[in-house]
Amino acid sequence: MSAAPGEAKEQELLEPGIQPQREYVSLVKELPEQISRFQFDSGYAFQYPDAVRGVYVTGHSAGGERFKKLVSLMDETELNSMVIDIKDDWGNLTYIPDKNSSYTEIGKPYIKDPKKILKTMEEKQIYPIARVVVFKDSVLAKKKPEWSYKDGKEVWKNGRGESFVNPFLKQVWDYNVDIAIEAAKMGFQEIQFDYVRFPEGFEHKDESLTYSMGKYKDLKMENVQKRVSAVTDFVAYAKEQLEPYGVKVSVDIFGYTATLPEAPGIGQNFTKISEHVDVISSMIYPSHWSSYFGIAKPDLEPYKLVTEYAKLEKGKLDELENPPLSRPWLQDFTASYLGAGNYKKYGKAEVEAQIKALNEQGINEFLLWNAGNTYTKNVDYTP
Repeated sequence: MSAAPGEAKEQELLEPGIQPQREYVSLVKELPEQISRFQFDSGYAFQYPDAVRGVYVTGHSAGGERFKKLVSLMDETELNSMVIDIKDDWGNLTYIPDKNSSYTEIGKPYIKDPKKILKTMEEKQIYPIARVVVFKDSVLAKKKPEWSYKDGKEVWKNGRGESFVNPFLKQVWDYNVDIAIEAAKMGFQEIQFDYVRFPEGFEHKDESLTYSMGKYKDLKMENVQKRVSAVTDFVAYAKEQLEPYGVKVSVDIFGYTATLPEAPGIGQNFTKISEHVDVISSMIYPSHWSSYFGIAKPDLEPYKLVTEYAKLEKGKLDELENPPLSRPWLQDFTASYLGAGNYKKYGKAEVEAQIKALNEQGINEFLLWNAGNTYTKNVDYTP
């Protein structure tokens, strides 16, 4: 075991010919306390819960009548956290920022009074997490085509009509980090970055689309490694920039990335991203897996799928010196699009089975995904 910084300094002082400098040693020990005094204070007081048990909340839900229902759900159950869209899947802010903000023109009045919502969450001690969708951003791609990918003369769109911006560019990093800083100043205790990746299947498009590789262009490595470097570097940069605001940083990541050295198209490397975050949130919805772990139809076996994933993830995280907290996304929706025989209706038993599987593998935190924010009733969230 390596010595702590203070112990190493004491050992140096005992070596022949080195004059003791005890005042210097004590100064080093005092420094962290002094630095903490410069931490930003949003004015809200939140306690981190015993374990985050949270739900996803859109801007419309946070700013509408559904918010009251979700607060009641927190009151009546062991749920205690909300992941609220602050920058949504299209690239809009879900609130109108201050008129001095650089982001006023992308603000939408979904959440009319963010302060009121945060005040309610403070009173109820509901842990507030701001979701910031990063590289999927149709609004920014349209405004700044040079920050996106061109297919001929047009900005490239995927099959759902969505555009992405380019993780190779520092301007794109700063654009998103500045939004995250605004969320931290508002009072959110954690920033959760989503879509921290290149578009799916990018390994098949990287030669045909036109885009800048920025400072990564001349690196002596394959394009796959360049993408991994860009995505990992963004996460490390965001974490560093958010440090003064005292917020935790989490990243959503595809569950299957833990099964691979890296996902070749999208640039996500589970281990490398995990080294730079406080929390890693793998999206492990049973419906999203093909026949992994020897399970032919994963959506039919939520307990088994989550158990097998959690075992695999634990092995990956155990290899790290300072592993992040694991807080996976679980499924609280029915994946009927998989077709008859491939899915089941998800309700109380299926949600509890996923949570139980995590708990048995030593993972006590989770988030529930339902796109419409309608969560199953009468679930035991600590089964």
